Amino acid sequence: MLRVSRRALVVWVALFGVYAATVGMRAFDHSAYAGDEPRFLMTSRSLARDGDVNVFDDYRSNAYRSFYSHKLVSAGVPDRVHRTLYEPGGLGFPLLLAPAYMLGGPHAVEFFLAALAALAVALAYMLALRVVPDPWALGATLAVGLSPPLLAYSTTVYPEMAAAALLAGAAHLGLGAADRPTRPRVFGCFALLALLPWMSVRLVPAGIAVALYVIARLRSRRHGLMALMGAEIAGFSAALFVALNEAFYGGITPYSGLPAGVSATGASSVGDYASRVSRFASMFLDRDVGLLRWAPVLLLALVGVWLLWRGHRERLAHAVPGYRRMSTTAGLCAAAIGVQLVVAVFLAPAIAGAWFPGRQLIAVLPLSIPLVAWGFRHTPRFGSALAALTAVASVWLYVDVRFGSGGLAAGRPDAPWGPLVKVFPRFDGSAYATTVAVAAGVAIVLFFWRDARQWRRLVALGWPAAAKR
Repeated sequence: MLRVSRRALVVWVALFGVYAATVGMRAFDHSAYAGDEPRFLMTSRSLARDGDVNVFDDYRSNAYRSFYSHKLVSAGVPDRVHRTLYEPGGLGFPLLLAPAYMLGGPHAVEFFLAALAALAVALAYMLALRVVPDPWALGATLAVGLSPPLLAYSTTVYPEMAAAALLAGAAHLGLGAADRPTRPRVFGCFALLALLPWMSVRLVPAGIAVALYVIARLRSRRHGLMALMGAEIAGFSAALFVALNEAFYGGITPYSGLPAGVSATGASSVGDYASRVSRFASMFLDRDVGLLRWAPVLLLALVGVWLLWRGHRERLAHAVPGYRRMSTTAGLCAAAIGVQLVVAVFLAPAIAGAWFPGRQLIAVLPLSIPLVAWGFRHTPRFGSALAALTAVASVWLYVDVRFGSGGLAAGRPDAPWGPLVKVFPRFDGSAYATTVAVAAGVAIVLFFWRDARQWRRLVALGWPAAAKR
């Protein structure tokens, strides 16, 4: 365990050094921040300077000019009678950033976020070691940790990477508690999960997936009281969260502070939600925002999911020593990612905007590392090629943004594909995009169907090797 912790510490130091090199990188035009980043910084500044989250006077005095040169408009609704204005991004994340802002302003905030991002990936590395040994776990950690999405979001002033550290830490402690229940592990797991709503309400479902697994495992081992006490920690945090949101925003979530008529999900009818099904494909294959377009190494996560499914079907947990530990780790990570994918597809207002692609899934992206590591071990040559292609994309992106005219939120390069990037469709309703989406879905279904059919044939023939693969 000590050796694993030391290796994780080395991973953290290495990644923090790389992430720190992205501090101050251009988001668009001549600005280092875009989208909601200046608003989070405004609230953090108000906490650091005035001790409150009321940014009414801050907007009137254009206090954001010290870090944002463009016109900034609040996303909240000002109360001109009481001279109050609260950004509907929530209270937790600005409160987390306030000490760093107090020490060194926006750049100190970015360095702090780089440390949290490196921590999230280092914790995911420890999860990957539960599935496969080094060098596969380390290779997958570096390949995903240095991919363009994580590189871009490592110092972006959004709560996703802070939430990623909470999720990875909770998963690590929860799996440890399932193996050997102790109060520090159980209570630590639920304490981290209890902080998730304070970062972002949309990330709560992924945390619930982890919580349900831990509770089920504790109850199966007759530690129901410990599970109940852990759940009470999360319950107390949720009650406090609702109470403060009622006081500041007039509702149970910060989204209650949005202007009248503005939906927190951007949809208002069943038809609106149903029309978002195509996002399942666009979030991975779209030319501009697709994760596989920017980080091809994530394709190995699908290989990991297939290995997980095949192992469950063949009941390897009953035949292979240590397989249960591997499959539970990979399964928990896959469940959290799957839940968050559904949230991103149906509940996110948009999957493209003034941010780097993948924001809706970035909090669970470190949890893909155990799956990627499993796929890497199963297909080392293919995995090495994908990792190399992803590394090219990261270097290309960094050089273009740091030394060229590109930006993380706008003006991104064609890395790593160059002219071949046009092969990726834009999911705008075109026939080509629809064809690609349908073809990808059919290919995945046929692959799993063919694999299952082959297995049934081997079992019918009574081939013993089928149960030992």
